Amino acid sequence: MNDQSRPSDLSLMKFGIGQPVPRKEDPKLVRGEGRYSDDVHLDGQAYAAFVRSPYAHGRIQGIEVETAGAMPGVLAVYTGADLAAAGLGPMQAVFEFKNRDGTAMKKPPHPALPSDRVRYVGQPVACVVAETAAAARDAAEAVAIEIEELPAVTDPRQAAAAGAPLLHDELASNVVLDYHFGDAAKVDAAFAAAAHVTRLELSNNRLVVSPLEPRAAVAEYDAASDRHTIHVGSQGAFGMRGAIAAHILGVAKEKVRVLTPNVGGSFGMKAPVYPEYVALLHAAKALGRPVRWTDQRSESFVSDHHGRGHALEAALALDKDGRFLAVRVSGYGDLGAYLSQVMPLPSSVNVAKNLPGVYATPAIDVSLQCVFTNTTPIGAYRGAGRPEGNYIMERLVEAAAAETGIDRVELRRRNHIPADAMPYRAASDNTYDSGEFTPLLERAVAAADWAGFAERRAESRARGRLRGIGIGQYLEVTAPPMNEMGGIRFETDGTVTIITGTLDYGQGHATPFAQVLSERLGIPFERIRLLQGDSDELIAGGGTGGSKSIMASGAAIVKASAEVIERGREIAAHMLEAGVADVEFSRGRFTIAGTDRGIGVMELAQRLAAGETLPEGVPRTLDVRTVFESAPSAFPNGCHVAEVEVDPETGVTAVVRYVMVNDFGTIINPLLVEGQLHGGVVQGIGQALMERTVYDDAGQLVTGSYMDYQLPRAADAPFFAFESRPVPATTNPLGAKGCGEAGCAGSLPAVMNALADALREVGVTHVDMPATPQAVWAAIQAARPGRTPLPNGDLCKRR
Repeated sequence: MNDQSRPSDLSLMKFGIGQPVPRKEDPKLVRGEGRYSDDVHLDGQAYAAFVRSPYAHGRIQGIEVETAGAMPGVLAVYTGADLAAAGLGPMQAVFEFKNRDGTAMKKPPHPALPSDRVRYVGQPVACVVAETAAAARDAAEAVAIEIEELPAVTDPRQAAAAGAPLLHDELASNVVLDYHFGDAAKVDAAFAAAAHVTRLELSNNRLVVSPLEPRAAVAEYDAASDRHTIHVGSQGAFGMRGAIAAHILGVAKEKVRVLTPNVGGSFGMKAPVYPEYVALLHAAKALGRPVRWTDQRSESFVSDHHGRGHALEAALALDKDGRFLAVRVSGYGDLGAYLSQVMPLPSSVNVAKNLPGVYATPAIDVSLQCVFTNTTPIGAYRGAGRPEGNYIMERLVEAAAAETGIDRVELRRRNHIPADAMPYRAASDNTYDSGEFTPLLERAVAAADWAGFAERRAESRARGRLRGIGIGQYLEVTAPPMNEMGGIRFETDGTVTIITGTLDYGQGHATPFAQVLSERLGIPFERIRLLQGDSDELIAGGGTGGSKSIMASGAAIVKASAEVIERGREIAAHMLEAGVADVEFSRGRFTIAGTDRGIGVMELAQRLAAGETLPEGVPRTLDVRTVFESAPSAFPNGCHVAEVEVDPETGVTAVVRYVMVNDFGTIINPLLVEGQLHGGVVQGIGQALMERTVYDDAGQLVTGSYMDYQLPRAADAPFFAFESRPVPATTNPLGAKGCGEAGCAGSLPAVMNALADALREVGVTHVDMPATPQAVWAAIQAARPGRTPLPNGDLCKRR
């Protein structure tokens, strides 16, 4: 039999695992032909606008909606009372935690529209629906809210103190979780016996998440089927459907459909259900017509979840030979006014799990208080605690090297977990399955031309610049993959559809998933499509997050492919008039062992679609819908080396060289991996040197626009040198480790360690993130004899 669709060996080599295949979707997206949530337009749709609190904290005395409701084009105005009367539940955090004393963490309710108190500036209080967006916005301005203003607290340290304004009456204080992990007694003993202790105060600055596409949603309701549908950007349609059905509407999940088209970035922020979505779902049902809403960028600064936000004290104990004995971390994690979906995971568990990194540290002690403040809620942001843990450890290592006089490369080498110790049980209770940390470090410093740095520093000095070099050697604990769907469907037009519960919001899933399927089944790459954003098509799905997609969906595709092969062997055995045991499969073709008689998988699918007659008991289709059960976490790791130049007269810092060598296990598509690293590194540079979310004492957001909040631009990014030194994982069938968040994990310490190295020449030992020009300049001035900066940045003589 001749199968004209059989792929050539050259095709498999070009599009198989490990090949740098360009992203399938890019031609469409760069032509502006993508379809995002704001591109969804439904017949008869109305438009929503939200009334937001101007106060950070206050009691709602009344909401006057009659004036707005009478304005031209206005269809309805909804408040918290309306949502409560309809039986809609609050948003909910998904994780359960124990306090240090063993008591369960309480979860104060987070209503979509509050009726009693507002707790942050920008909190939605009412929803106006009108015939046009302009009419809705005009009417929203006419809604009068009477609020009795209450004292606000925006700093987590102050919020945790006795007597601070209390945000939630269900709690005795603003500390919702008193988290502890580790062996405190063992750590105390190690510090008591230490030959040297390095201590640092570290700020992990709060960030405004800035995806290219603002949030948007369109909700509709079908009365005949009593079914809600929402078109919305998400990180997983299956998970969002479950949350809406169970927590918000209180209905069976089959009564909800989530449709996610293209998503223009998320970084964790678009994963949860937001208050606006709840109001839209209610309005669509109440009005009997679709209702849409698109966020304004000025609103997104106060309505989208923020990222990061920690104030920490860290210490590293070393023996006389520079061996690490223990690490201790304490401090505060800012949660904002409510628990968002995954909080306080990034501010507690994830910090502890990622703290030891690549080092054989015998003991750790992590004590973090997770605190409510009168600010926008904080959620997951690229890495969600993983970059934080690595940043703490790498800053301690760098400072310890400077204090002890031990070469910083040697200090790291001396404390690495050796490759022959794998599998290795870390003090974080993680068991690392693989990794070669010392060879990776040595490759990174060689690629960075470490030996030539002195010459480059001298050249910078001749131009009046300070130059520094820094290492960020990291190891991340990826999120454990949840059960993930692997669907393979052979279409009548000759294409093949992969169905998965992870979701691409910029990563480019269609290409690497197709590469895995093409290699496993020999299906031509160009015939493979991806379906990912329709909850009706899914039987499982953990969504995308925690650098786990290729491990979860990749493994699900591998499992589904194996099931296709087993089905195909039975069908091919009938068509080829052979026994099933005699049918083999290789490179897209079923053959009778020892002969050249065979049939390709694509021809087999075409004949089935044409109505091939099969005997009883033989599968009628090659289509598969299976679930890959959760695999353990993996441990991507790497070493980034950054060089910075500082202008001491202005404090301006530029990243001028950047090298990274990473171990991501089996790399499906190196082109996409490098792109993910570029984006993550630039986000890290932004946090290290520029981005800062500032609230005043009244809880007003001072950095409320891009006039006040600096994002990194192309000119701020250096050219990157990227290399891979992979050691395949043993925890999943592809050997992959994940890469999506590694750029942040490596760049934060690499850039800040380089800055510390540069400033050490002028007597500055530490500058916190963000190292803005003002902060760097002030630190330099303070280190000069006889001068100290005032709080406003001016200088005076020491007295």
